[in-house]
Amino acid sequence: MIENWLGPVFRWVEFIGPNPFLQAVVIVVLFLVFGKLVDWLTGAALDRLLIRWDSGGRLGGIGHTTLFRTIALLGLLVAAEVLPMTPLLTRLTTAFVMSLLVLVWTSATIRAGRLVVETTSLRPSPPPWARPTTVPLFNMLLRIMMALVGVYLILLAWDVNVTGLVASAGIVGLALSFAAQDTLGNLFAGVAILIDQPYRIDDYIVLDSGERGRVTHIGLRSTRLLTRDDEEISIPNGIMGRAKIVNESGGPHVKYRLRVPVGVAYGSDIDQVIACLMRISADHPNVCREPEPRVRLRTFGDSSIGFELLVWIAEPVLRGLVLHELNCEVYRSFAREGITIPFPQRDVHIRDWRTP
Repeated sequence: MIENWLGPVFRWVEFIGPNPFLQAVVIVVLFLVFGKLVDWLTGAALDRLLIRWDSGGRLGGIGHTTLFRTIALLGLLVAAEVLPMTPLLTRLTTAFVMSLLVLVWTSATIRAGRLVVETTSLRPSPPPWARPTTVPLFNMLLRIMMALVGVYLILLAWDVNVTGLVASAGIVGLALSFAAQDTLGNLFAGVAILIDQPYRIDDYIVLDSGERGRVTHIGLRSTRLLTRDDEEISIPNGIMGRAKIVNESGGPHVKYRLRVPVGVAYGSDIDQVIACLMRISADHPNVCREPEPRVRLRTFGDSSIGFELLVWIAEPVLRGLVLHELNCEVYRSFAREGITIPFPQRDVHIRDWRTP
């Protein structure tokens, strides 16, 4: 096969002399020189062509280094054809060199793919497949895919019949898919969560089942939450993918709006109530000044006028503490200023049944 497309090379090498070992050495040296020339010519060109993906020249370095190694290994293939070896030894040598070629290109593809994804993930607005959280997943999938392709090509180089292996792998894969439906469902849901990113590490989320906590780990199988009780909850990603999730750390910033409901008695001076609540929020150290706190009159209840104090805090983890402190200060301030906090009352009229 090699003689068909490298016939001129063989004819030129014959002028060196009848010694096949000398011819093989000359062929290897010529291919090395040619590879070095290609390496030198393509180095700068690849750096300029691939500067969009890698400004440091690492991607171009992988490209022209791989070309040099490929040409050098092709030189070994050609040299093996001129050596006086038995057909079996020639076939083994060819299979070995072809295996090295597969390893060179597999390694280069993995390194180049990882470099492209990592460089893309550092952009201000990376695409969904190249976000920092998905880079490890992409690298793992790339390594697995290229390893399978490399093994397949190496088996072909050694004339191994892969038809039976592929069929057996298909049957085993089908059986495993039925036996591990839940695990596979969690894996696919984990991939979707990593790409879609409904929540991230350190986000505070609330599930529709009532669990609330900080996300400490997002894996392919499960997500872990650390609650305010310092209890870690491990939730399968299949459940997370179907759940309604409230991300308290989502939005344009991590600040969290806290609502403090307050009821005052009918007849109270509402301007005094609003001023008192605004003063309480302004004096609290954990209440953000931007956005500004505000007070809203919400309801007219059976026994009270319902106000709501709306403040922003730096992060959701402070919700319980700040709510406690604001409630305490509201109670103390209302007591000082004579603002009544009512409670439900009922008037009971007793009538003597003997009275006409």
